[in-house]
Amino acid sequence: MTELMDRNLALELSRATEAAALAAARVMGRRDRDAADQAAVDAMRYALSSLEIDGTVVIGEGQKGPVPMLQVGERVGTGSTPALDVAVDPIDGVTLLANGRPGAISVAALADRNTLFSTQLGYMDKIVVGPRAAGAIDITAPVKENLRRIAQAEGREVDDLTVVMLDRPRHERLIKEVREAGARIKLISEGDVAPGIMAAMEEDTGIDVLMGIGGAPEAVLIACALKCLGGQMQCRFWPRDEQDRQILEAEGHDLDRILTVDDLCKGSNVFVAVTGITDGELLRGVRYTGGYARTTSLMMRSISGGIRWMEARHDLKRLKEIAGTRYEGVKHKQIHH
Repeated sequence: MTELMDRNLALELSRATEAAALAAARVMGRRDRDAADQAAVDAMRYALSSLEIDGTVVIGEGQKGPVPMLQVGERVGTGSTPALDVAVDPIDGVTLLANGRPGAISVAALADRNTLFSTQLGYMDKIVVGPRAAGAIDITAPVKENLRRIAQAEGREVDDLTVVMLDRPRHERLIKEVREAGARIKLISEGDVAPGIMAAMEEDTGIDVLMGIGGAPEAVLIACALKCLGGQMQCRFWPRDEQDRQILEAEGHDLDRILTVDDLCKGSNVFVAVTGITDGELLRGVRYTGGYARTTSLMMRSISGGIRWMEARHDLKRLKEIAGTRYEGVKHKQIHH
């Protein structure tokens, strides 16, 4: 505890998300998801290797096609104390990046060893709100009732609220119920980590509630952020088919259980770093200016509740001397389709 109080690991962790962002942003709009993933993973892995922790990846991407990702069980860091769980998503919103669209980010989190919920498979139905509405949500209640409670807790009207969700056919009924309740809707094409963070922030982000079904690993990353920001999330597994159901049950998961922030992130020492890859509402994307690049990051720490925004300028020549071509992505590779 003393060591973690002395060290803000979110600042150190931001080097890993910056590295992933710098490498991945080089292939923005080139419609090469594999190249983007490879670049981000290589750069993040390299940056994590110098972090003075004994880290074990518990939330990663697993094996994603031909691209070797940061895998569950992989050890990262120098091996020195503290012993920590590591959750990473080198690119949340890889299709956004591949198509040159806004909102792609790189995100990573650290927490005490054996405190993060570990799952790689499946989807979760989620509802996320900020601190003022933390006690108001009940994922088993009707959508209209949840929105009424949230509005009451916020001292607002339901039609003041903006609900964000992924634009998916599975959400047709949810969209209908939110509209009938009177709230506004913001549909996103991919990546619900950044909107989940925005829903929990006290600042006026334009997003009040995250609802709907998204990835289960992303739920753990959102929970880590909520440990720092306050707010609340409730979620439950949403197996896509019988095979998903059988695998989740074999892993020992209770599919009827309602999971909260404390279920997904039990620790009290949590650090989160997020760096923008493409321009988004939460963070600006990477900017390249000759021999330099600029990144914008958000860092959070649970013990103090401290939140920092940081803009950094990177000397690409010096980075190349230190890290070789890892932060350059595949900018010199000719891609043919």
